[in-house]
Amino acid sequence: GAWKVRAVGQGYAGGLARLLADEGHPRAREAAAEIQRAAAPTAPRAAPARLGTGSSAGAAAPGPAGGPAGPGTPADAVPPAASGSRDRGDTVDAARPPTGGPGDTAGAAAPRTGTPAPPPLAPSAAAPVPSAPIDYAHPGRRSTPPPSPPAAPSAAPVRPSGPVAGDATGWSLEERLYNQVWGMFEDLARSVAAYRGAVDFAESRMDRELDDLLADPRARVGGAADAAREAARDKCERLTAEARAVLDRDLAQLAAESDVVEPALPPSCARWDNPVWHAHRAPRERPLAVRLGDLTLPEAPGLVIPFLVRLPLERGLWVDSGHTGPGAVSGPDRVKRLALDTAVAHAARLLAVHPPGAFSVQVVDPAGTAAAALAPLVSAGVTALPATGAQGVAGTLARLTERVDLITMALRGGAADALPPGPATAGQLLIVNDFPHGFDDRSVTRLRYLADEGPAAGVHLLMVADREDAAAYGPELDRLWRSLLRITPVPDDHLADPWVRHAWTYGPLTVPPGSAVLEQVLDRVMTAGYTGDDEA
Repeated sequence: GAWKVRAVGQGYAGGLARLLADEGHPRAREAAAEIQRAAAPTAPRAAPARLGTGSSAGAAAPGPAGGPAGPGTPADAVPPAASGSRDRGDTVDAARPPTGGPGDTAGAAAPRTGTPAPPPLAPSAAAPVPSAPIDYAHPGRRSTPPPSPPAAPSAAPVRPSGPVAGDATGWSLEERLYNQVWGMFEDLARSVAAYRGAVDFAESRMDRELDDLLADPRARVGGAADAAREAARDKCERLTAEARAVLDRDLAQLAAESDVVEPALPPSCARWDNPVWHAHRAPRERPLAVRLGDLTLPEAPGLVIPFLVRLPLERGLWVDSGHTGPGAVSGPDRVKRLALDTAVAHAARLLAVHPPGAFSVQVVDPAGTAAAALAPLVSAGVTALPATGAQGVAGTLARLTERVDLITMALRGGAADALPPGPATAGQLLIVNDFPHGFDDRSVTRLRYLADEGPAAGVHLLMVADREDAAAYGPELDRLWRSLLRITPVPDDHLADPWVRHAWTYGPLTVPPGSAVLEQVLDRVMTAGYTGDDEA
């Protein structure tokens, strides 16, 4: 135990027993009790008798009943009050003088007679003082008052009955919405994982019980065997139904939350059919995240989770134009056109959600086959004409490589402030179509360099390619494909969550048929003062 530091003279907080215990005394309580008994005060002796004098004979003495003393009572006739016993914990004021009041026999004067007055009895002599232990509490310190009774609980703050948009942690509404969407993502993943685990357990238990029935030849046939099989199936169905009921309850809550979160998302995270795009204005700050698509699970196809990615992008994007999965449409040409439309929509979104001049787009189209799909970007003036041919590809990649080298050296050397502001340090998005057509070995090396080092320097890739077209390179490009985030122009279940590794179905963001929202957004971007790359 440690000494408790108090003010000087206030004693030890736990008393003598606690003091001895903290000092390691083996019999602290017994020793403290013995010390207190030894130090207990004894009854004081009676005060000696005093003779009355002529000057002190003018006042009448009280009788045995203890009447009031007369005004002529000398001070010497009043014996000192003896110390009586007190309960532990009482406080004593040592500076208070003893006073006599009505009925105070200790302060009564001797009778005014010529004979000696009988000696007055002190209170301690009249009544024996019981032995009391020494009180180690400070005389000027009051004991801690008892705790006051708990106040009546105040009414809890009224919380909304339903979900609220932005009900998550974060410094801004945009960050709170982003965290809330990721919370919904995790909740759905874990709810479905619990449901799948319950179903797997029910089915495995049923299989085990059926196997036990088949293991005994005597129990394979007959009414008892049929009843046992039916009971095993009933238990499986009952547990599955209970798990599904719990999942439906969770899905209903998440659906209600999605209904209030989806309309509140900022433009960077909203669908193209969200009304926020019709009143979109150029932002003043960079966005926190961008929406790349939607995510669903087979158990809840109607519950859509926005697929949000933090900005700036840490990985490039790869729109797989050779996807032939279950959601693919017929015809490879149609798939390639959808892939280009997806890339153009993502580029327009990134341009619209960045401040004017903070982001620009360049396009590499070696064969010139993407002119129709790139028309919205080119006609709005937010990008220059695509670089075509091997020479155009090499020149564009060389300029971007030099840019990344310059910014990387400045960042690593601690001289980021020396970089000139403006387009030289603005974010860049390079759209690459039909890779590897028009790429020589040097261009491929530069492209791999941009994929690895570009995001840290603000240069991002958006490739529209079919991996089968680059099969001739073998494993040389495996690292390139792995460094890119693969998305598809049609729904496909190739994405996995980081918690339970479900296979989520990715759905691309598409502009509503017949809508001109994409062209309107690009016109506003250009009107707001878009600054492209003069070197493109």
